[in-house]
Amino acid sequence: MYKRYQLDNGIRIVTEKIPYFRSVSIGVWFAVGSLYEDFESSGMPHFIEHMLFKGTKNRTAKQIAQAMDAVGGQLNAFTAKECTCYYSNVIDEHLPRAIDVLSDMIINSLLDPVEMEKEKGVVLEEILMYEDSPEDLVHDLLAEALVGKHPLANSILGSQRFILDLNRERLVSFLDEKYLPQNTVISVAGNFDEQQLIDLLEKFFGDWKKQSDYTVGQCSVPAPLYQSRNLFKWKDIEQVHMCIGYPGIPLGQDDTYPLMIFNNLFGGGMSSRLFQNIREDKGLVYSVMSYPSFYTCGGLFTIYASMKPSQAKKVADLIMEEIQKVKTEGISRDEFNTAKEQLKGNYILGLESSSSRMNAIGKSELLLGVVRTPEEILAKIENATMDDVMRVVDQVLSPDTMAIAVVGRENVLDGTSYDAS
Repeated sequence: MYKRYQLDNGIRIVTEKIPYFRSVSIGVWFAVGSLYEDFESSGMPHFIEHMLFKGTKNRTAKQIAQAMDAVGGQLNAFTAKECTCYYSNVIDEHLPRAIDVLSDMIINSLLDPVEMEKEKGVVLEEILMYEDSPEDLVHDLLAEALVGKHPLANSILGSQRFILDLNRERLVSFLDEKYLPQNTVISVAGNFDEQQLIDLLEKFFGDWKKQSDYTVGQCSVPAPLYQSRNLFKWKDIEQVHMCIGYPGIPLGQDDTYPLMIFNNLFGGGMSSRLFQNIREDKGLVYSVMSYPSFYTCGGLFTIYASMKPSQAKKVADLIMEEIQKVKTEGISRDEFNTAKEQLKGNYILGLESSSSRMNAIGKSELLLGVVRTPEEILAKIENATMDDVMRVVDQVLSPDTMAIAVVGRENVLDGTSYDAS
């Protein structure tokens, strides 16, 4: 059962007690991500995430790491397009230590200039590593092809030039403006004493008070104006990496469930149409898949494949044939039922850890202001019909808004257009 609280300073708390667990996970979430930044400064949230591990008024960077290692716990963070989360997974008896360390990092970070210069090198290496990953680059290129200069296409890592030009004053200004109690959600899932938890959060976070005009509400970023473009990026690699994309469904809408059902049967797993036809039957690729992405301002539906250049045109044709077949012939009752059960099973299995539950309730509270129970989500999946799936397919897979991105040594799709109507 979920419970919600709010501290006097505005921090929202959402919890799920699971008494048969021996672990507990806590995440401190901020509505801070590349989606809320200008294109030129989109790497700031990610760099701040790195810096908060680099020492506080009370602990050095090494002591922060040792605090969790000493009790077998985990301490980490991630930055996404719409949020940044700092989290810890520990045995239930060590929850006080986890809260202490997380609050210290967030409230008392030194942002030491010496550590900052060292961390620039780390992030620059991360950017270079990303540049060496064509399977990642092609997805960013697809976002640009679909939404242009909309913030949805912003880079989470940022550019090398931006990182090199960063100074401490900009970091302090960013923290003061956007790391605020009213912009924070703390999610906790696992085994804990409810009153002890609230007392600990009040002790370590209750006196944190900052003032700023910055607020991020649901759907605060305008929806993108989707466009249909083909983009190519040259990369000296053996394979061609290709993405075909369409506008998707925004986060929180009921149509996300029919779209996820469709994705499962179309390209979401080893039994899907794309995998069975293009990889298993014809052996043209090692990797082919599809997946939806959901954001408060909009969504994407992506089809990805990697292959040698001579196979690319054939693979693209087969993908478009499968789309055409779905739109003209529909789907069978058996594959619909299988895809629905697969979605339900994946969802339930994904909740078999305290960390996954903490992530689910924290992100939902932060971005949507609501937390749905597993029973409610399973009901929405169960209530989706074949007609719902076909309606969403017709809405999403429109040839007017299809975009293609290619990374490789040759633009294998240059001058090619596809009619998926």
